[in-house]
Amino acid sequence: MFPSKDEFEITPVELQTLLSEDPAPSFHLIDCREEDEFAICKIEGSSLIPLSRFAEAGPEFLEGTDLPAVVYCHHGMRSMNATMYLRDKGFEQVWSLAGGIDLWSTSIDSNVPRY
Repeated sequence: MFPSKDEFEITPVELQTLLSEDPAPSFHLIDCREEDEFAICKIEGSSLIPLSRFAEAGPEFLEGTDLPAVVYCHHGMRSMNATMYLRDKGFEQVWSLAGGIDLWSTSIDSNVPRY
């Protein structure tokens, strides 16, 4: 399902392809930024699980599901930390969005505000 050449990241173009191929995506899209950032902009269809609450809420959110997940943040650092945390907890089908929502805005959807 995930065409990424990288073991831990998916590119914005790859995510856009997945979203356009499946109008009701068969994966979770998780925003790990904080609530104030989420209020500024987001990728449609994403669920907010702030990194400040991720240790408890991230695994709980994915527990009992076989669906893969893509995690994103502002530039990709927090989402990589969240991805590695989830992988360490046994969730193998989790990827970080390379470049975060900022790269998404500049390369996929310029209507998503940058900050």
